[in-house]
Amino acid sequence: MTDYTYRTIVVALDVFSEYEQVLNKALALDPDKSKYHLIHVTIPQTFFEPYAIEAGNDFTLEIQEKAEAKLKDIAQEHEFGPSQIHSRIGNAADEIHELAASLHADLIILGTHGRSGLKLLLGSTATAVLHGAKCDVLSIKI
Repeated sequence: MTDYTYRTIVVALDVFSEYEQVLNKALALDPDKSKYHLIHVTIPQTFFEPYAIEAGNDFTLEIQEKAEAKLKDIAQEHEFGPSQIHSRIGNAADEIHELAASLHADLIILGTHGRSGLKLLLGSTATAVLHGAKCDVLSIKI
């Protein structure tokens, strides 16, 4: 039996929620921080409030700027380099899949709340990431 270690790990964080638990568990897997890439995806406001957008109140870029600043603070605190942080706007699962593919990641780690129904085991984003991933996925129950 061979010992398998992950070479490239994408860690999806919601920087406005309980990201510490996800990041701490991710870092417990391997102390080599050069393997990690952190991503936060801002979901466009049009997904939630299409009528507000028509009235000219789209705050997506403002939210993304705040998320990116928070992600940079997290990266600096945990000694990750600028090339290891990724802030995107779009569908969370799609953006995570795209980053993982571009980096040839062999592991994606993300948190889940898993609230109700079929989503009881995993949240909707975690479910979408799992079903579309070309690599291993580790879901951290928050």
